[in-house]
Amino acid sequence: MRVAIAGAGKVGKAIARELITNGHDVLLIDRDPAEVRPESVPEASMLLADACEATALESANLGSCQIMIAATGDDKVNLVVSLLAKTEYGVPRVVARVNHPKNEWMFDEAWGVDVAVSTPRIVAALVEEAVSVGELVRLFSFRKGSADLVEITLAADSPVIGKRVDGVPLPTDCVLVAILRQARVIAPSPDDSLEVGDELLFVSSLDQQDALQQIFRRG
Repeated sequence: MRVAIAGAGKVGKAIARELITNGHDVLLIDRDPAEVRPESVPEASMLLADACEATALESANLGSCQIMIAATGDDKVNLVVSLLAKTEYGVPRVVARVNHPKNEWMFDEAWGVDVAVSTPRIVAALVEEAVSVGELVRLFSFRKGSADLVEITLAADSPVIGKRVDGVPLPTDCVLVAILRQARVIAPSPDDSLEVGDELLFVSSLDQQDALQQIFRRG
């Protein structure tokens, strides 16, 4: 996959290295010459340009990219880049970094954003996840689909302990996508049994999360 990243700072470079490790073709775009140094991420292509300018995105051949990641430290820049990528170049998937939580409400499909990533929200969710056994924790929002990635850690007195996956009736628009058990990641099958301490990951619509919580709540 070809991926363009606007912002070649620490965040952009870290994303680029991870994607390159996974076999993707990565282009980093930044207007700061100090950041656009080929030796910093030698496997990536580099473009010294302002990603908010259409001419820069044209020279980057953005239309050939499957994903655009707006990863600068400026929310205004990330919104403009997202909008240009989606509306002018038809990039199928646009991911944008949210630097300030107060701006999070703007990062939606109106600005061309398919997925908004808010670091403060993720950190807060991880803290909750670490201390909230038996409670539903929202880890990630899929803005366009009005759904969340949510997690529930099974307490010893959860009513589903010992039940098979196919024996737990889930609400409409809720899907169990993974079971984390100690160091293992399990793709759930109907005959898997649920154990104390299992971390269950679901993709759930917003209006079904209370019902989902009730199914796994402590007895």
